[in-house]
Amino acid sequence: MNEVLPQVKVGYVTASISRKAGGLFGAVGGLAKAINSLDRVDVQTFSLRDAFTDKDADDWGTIKLQAFDVLGSSAIGYAPKMLPAMEAERLDLLHTHGAWMYPSVASRRWALRCGRPYLISAHGMLDPWALQNSKWKKRVAAWLYEVSHLKGAACLHALCESEAASYRAFGLRNPICVIPNGIDLPSGERAVFPPWQGALPASSKVLLFLGRLHPKKGIEQLIKAWSLACKADDCLSKDWRLVITGWDDGGYEAVLKSLTKELDVNDRVLFTGPLFGADKQAALDFADAFVLPSFSEGLPMAPLEAWASGMPVIMTEQCNLPEGFDHEAAIKVEPQIDSIMSALLNLFTMSTGELNDMGLRGQQLVREQFSWDHIGSEMCQVYDWVLGNGSKPSCVLES
Repeated sequence: MNEVLPQVKVGYVTASISRKAGGLFGAVGGLAKAINSLDRVDVQTFSLRDAFTDKDADDWGTIKLQAFDVLGSSAIGYAPKMLPAMEAERLDLLHTHGAWMYPSVASRRWALRCGRPYLISAHGMLDPWALQNSKWKKRVAAWLYEVSHLKGAACLHALCESEAASYRAFGLRNPICVIPNGIDLPSGERAVFPPWQGALPASSKVLLFLGRLHPKKGIEQLIKAWSLACKADDCLSKDWRLVITGWDDGGYEAVLKSLTKELDVNDRVLFTGPLFGADKQAALDFADAFVLPSFSEGLPMAPLEAWASGMPVIMTEQCNLPEGFDHEAAIKVEPQIDSIMSALLNLFTMSTGELNDMGLRGQQLVREQFSWDHIGSEMCQVYDWVLGNGSKPSCVLES
């Protein structure tokens, strides 16, 4: 007879439940919905309020959402009503997503007051490159609250083995569960028009970058490599266009546009701004290939979305998706101009059939290894183990 496990009430704590969270919007929301779909688990979220919270609330389905106004700096995110709301819900378990902001403080205080455990998913925020970004701010935050928050977690969630190593390098000895992000395969009809309709020649082949516009993504190196590749072989590259889609982070888009103008590739590079919902899916539907030459990632959603849409991917090892290379669904590059240029010239020589075959291998990969159903079930086993309701799952690494 199968053991009947008790009902579990889980709180997800995060800085944002809207598009402002970037890749975490899909990653945290996807996991929450996968967990919540299990009959015996109830998930609700606690987040800071931002300009898009209400607009994006429908993307969370039936999950109960609570968002709290921030007092003072948005970089810190102090929301005094968050902790009392968490305490009032009588949660069994807390799962915190992200680091370095007030939700970390609220999570730690909740655990001390309620005597219940919590997990932490840092989503790449403890990787070496990320720690060097705003280094002094993070050192102060670490001393004030983040180290005690991290060390107090019953389990740390790493998206990949590289992130698990980053936890250990930070000095953390907690148990670590290694579970990747997931993705849903597109459902419904393909979009009728791409979002760049009228802005590019109808015969264009599109290499798509989709993500936050930030220096760590390697976009400057990509644009410089793009310029060199187009000039190196104008015949092969003449039909290709680079489309850069994403959320501007701190005015970085202006830097990238200035570089594009300086290199005289304005006619070969298009900035669309951020795309969401049906517009984002239309971009994925109509692009011919995807690129992410990032210096640092946890486990990015964008390559998974590209594979789910049947696209080949150009990416770095720092994207922490070695399965893509193993399955010949991705071209490996370093986040350096020469390496990216070489990959682009390789891309330009590929036939439509070769592009499609690579994309189909990626689609099969996400179907087999990155489905939310599988990942949600695995995470639920970790919750049960943390709560003393089950044995240690195989994905958990002890110190």
